[in-house]
Amino acid sequence: MSPKELAAKIRELKELQALMDEAQSEAEAIKDELKALMLATGMDEMRVDVFKIRYATVKSSRFDTAAFKKTHGDLYAQYTRQTETRRFSVA
Repeated sequence: MSPKELAAKIRELKELQALMDEAQSEAEAIKDELKALMLATGMDEMRVDVFKIRYATVKSSRFDTAAFKKTHGDLYAQYTRQTETRRFSVA
């Protein structure tokens, strides 16, 4: 691929990413509207036409790695492993 073709591909990529970001922002705004409506009506679940939407509290338990590392550093190090990934970015 020539440098000119490569630059055109990168420009196209940047334009598509901008469109995706804009669509994501719009989708989040719609979600926020729906959540606000559900909170205002006090409903965790609604059926609208063929859709069912839920906005409910979910409880979960998570392991506190920071506290464990602080109190059991040697054990933490024993069970920690490094991973390697590749990251793609365009600036």
